[in-house]
Amino acid sequence: MPETTGPLVRRSKILIIGSGPAGYTAAVYAARAALAPMLVEGPQPGGQLTITTEVENWPGDESVLGPDLMARMGEQVRKAGVDVVGDLIAEVDLTRAPFLAIGDGGARYAADTIVVATGASARWLGLESETEYRGRGVSACATCDGFFYRGRVCAVVGGGNTAVEEALYLTNFAEKVYLIHRRDTLRADRTNQARLRANPKVEMVWNSEVAEVLGDGGGVTGVALRDTRDGAVSHLAAQGLFVAIGHDPATALFKGQLRMDDEGYILVAPGSTATSVPGVFAAGDVQDKLFRQAVTSAGMGCMAALEAERYLAGRDAHAIAAEGGDVRVLA
Repeated sequence: MPETTGPLVRRSKILIIGSGPAGYTAAVYAARAALAPMLVEGPQPGGQLTITTEVENWPGDESVLGPDLMARMGEQVRKAGVDVVGDLIAEVDLTRAPFLAIGDGGARYAADTIVVATGASARWLGLESETEYRGRGVSACATCDGFFYRGRVCAVVGGGNTAVEEALYLTNFAEKVYLIHRRDTLRADRTNQARLRANPKVEMVWNSEVAEVLGDGGGVTGVALRDTRDGAVSHLAAQGLFVAIGHDPATALFKGQLRMDDEGYILVAPGSTATSVPGVFAAGDVQDKLFRQAVTSAGMGCMAALEAERYLAGRDAHAIAAEGGDVRVLA
């Protein structure tokens, strides 16, 4: 088992793994609590918002570019005195305290508490044209971008609850919504299917898959569809394409050490960010498959830092009591 002491180990009271809204917020709160946090940025400093264009649902900003918002958060974190490390954690040992994390290049980080904020990423179709128009008509979040399609025609790809919910949400803005599915039946639950059938703005496109995203260089104009039964190709006019085929939480690093559900999301105590390992907390999309919003992730980052602070205070109080000291709590 790797050692958690020695000259090659960077030691901290709290280690934050990930640098999206959850990680950055946790870092700010931990710094204000004088915990001298260390934050390891991961493979995409700033998280998913760095590949998002306009953000219009962040409190205090009528409109802000995703990269600009995350740059501001990162600057605030550094000004707060957080030790920000440009590394990628490749291995963790949560079987004993202090916990140990090992970077991609071999650097070792020991910490009394850990906040897991590694996020999740949307699954994409894997088309070059999809990548070309991402942020210019192609999205993976109706809640984030639906407002831009008021009075327009949109298409959603998928057959599960997420796809149905995205399609229904878009009917609040769009004139018409197509739901494209490769089969002739949906995987969504019966309640969502009933809601879908009852909405006159939604039209199903069965037995079809997106072969190409069509555009005029400035934005999406439609999609080319391939029939999954005979391969016939047809065109569908739409100004927006929402890909809703699932998300993958970045939790492979913690499998076998933290309790997760069957989709890989970290399980936490109700109303908390506490995981199955005392002293380890999870914030943001690694544990949230329902909302997946920047503001909810930031809120969970705040919770995780406060819970980590309380965990450390409780641990220290118990240690003092065990040594026969006088523990006093001042209100």
